[in-house]
Amino acid sequence: MTMGTTKKTIPAGRFKAECLALIDDVARTGQPVVITKRGKPVAQVVPLEGEEPPGLQGSVLYEGDLLSPIDEDWDANR
Repeated sequence: MTMGTTKKTIPAGRFKAECLALIDDVARTGQPVVITKRGKPVAQVVPLEGEEPPGLQGSVLYEGDLLSPIDEDWDANR
């Protein structure tokens, strides 16, 4: 990490090892992280600003009881 207004940078190998913790840090602090390969920037992890991740509400369809037997005769030889 560098000081001043420069963004935090991290080598790709370290990012791979610490990915989930770094994503949590970006979300918590709001500070982007630049990922480098061989010292050159290749990607950047930035926080979502003003956006909530989509929820699951309304994404599930209720079809009733799927486990109880049905009232139909079933013959495997048909």
